[in-house]
Amino acid sequence: MYLTKEVKEEIFEKHGKSKTDSGTAEGQIALFTYRITHLTEHLKKNRKDFNTERSLVKLVGKRRDLLDYLIKKDIMRYRAIVKELGLRK
Repeated sequence: MYLTKEVKEEIFEKHGKSKTDSGTAEGQIALFTYRITHLTEHLKKNRKDFNTERSLVKLVGKRRDLLDYLIKKDIMRYRAIVKELGLRK
């Protein structure tokens, strides 16, 4: 599987408060971004995989909701995570 326990811990350690802290919005956004990039690469090879396409759209929506939450809650945290992950130009 592409998303092992070690990969998750690395993502949460880099973007969250600690490697076991999966509850922060930044950690969840980083995890969703990792999964979105993986699914995007999969869909480039398998154009007719509509179940994966649906999953990708749902993940993008979840990430968007978390980003909207961060904008309302703390704009500086939002700007930091967007810059760190390179989500905007």
